[in-house]
Amino acid sequence: MKAYPFDYVRPRSLDEACSLLAGDDGARAIAGGQTLVPMMVMRLARPARLIDISRIAVLAYVRADEFGISIGATTPQGVVERNALVGAKVPLLARAIPHIGHAATRARGTVGGSLANADPAAELPLVAVTLDAVLSYRFGAATAEVPARDFFVGPMTTSLPAGGCLVNVGFPVWKGDRIGVGFREVSARRSDFAFAAAAAQVALGADGRCKRIAIGVGAVTDFPIRLASAERALIGSELRPEDVKAAVRDELDGHEMLADLHASSQYRRRAAVALAARAVADALCEAQTSRTDAH
Repeated sequence: MKAYPFDYVRPRSLDEACSLLAGDDGARAIAGGQTLVPMMVMRLARPARLIDISRIAVLAYVRADEFGISIGATTPQGVVERNALVGAKVPLLARAIPHIGHAATRARGTVGGSLANADPAAELPLVAVTLDAVLSYRFGAATAEVPARDFFVGPMTTSLPAGGCLVNVGFPVWKGDRIGVGFREVSARRSDFAFAAAAAQVALGADGRCKRIAIGVGAVTDFPIRLASAERALIGSELRPEDVKAAVRDELDGHEMLADLHASSQYRRRAAVALAARAVADALCEAQTSRTDAH
């Protein structure tokens, strides 16, 4: 198949790009194109105009700021994967990125592109929700922020207004010296879209019990979700696998699971519970052996 006919514009500045997007309901921003282009080829997306923001330098960066670690929307995933600052300060993000497609995909695909396209099975939205990241966007000359938990509202659907341009995502940094992370997913083949995925970050107290925990699951519901009730149930515990499974299972009972030709809803529910328990176990093991304040 071929894409529906479209116009192509490469603006020289962010202001120009935002003006073009805000003034044309049929325009879409494109950077790496690893999600949007295949959708266009299958005619699942039919933008009348593509606004190429890939060469706008102010949108590509990784830096520490008062929020934590901020990443520009057009920063390639492969750059983030190899960034020492991300590895030290946002280890869950560094752990998840190698699961995204192939190295060639990550070399072209951007952080903002994955977030803005909001595939339910994508790894970056899951990490953003799990860590309570904040996304910033421009709409014309105005700038706004939205928490990741409110950004994803359905399959391939976000709260980004039509004509808005995602510019940045900020990840908070956990403080402490007993922090560990875990990321697990299951798919038909490595690099394929996940049938189920789970992310976890754990901080232990001096007594070895859970002081803080974040758990998220993806690819099993319309958009990634953070398991806040399960987290509250596990605070102060030893994070025994049976306790983690029970807490996750109880919370997922209130959610409808996706079902398709690849995996039934029952399978996804079982997989989400098992993967969440494994991700937490990985994070616990790492936290127990971590004695630096590199995080």
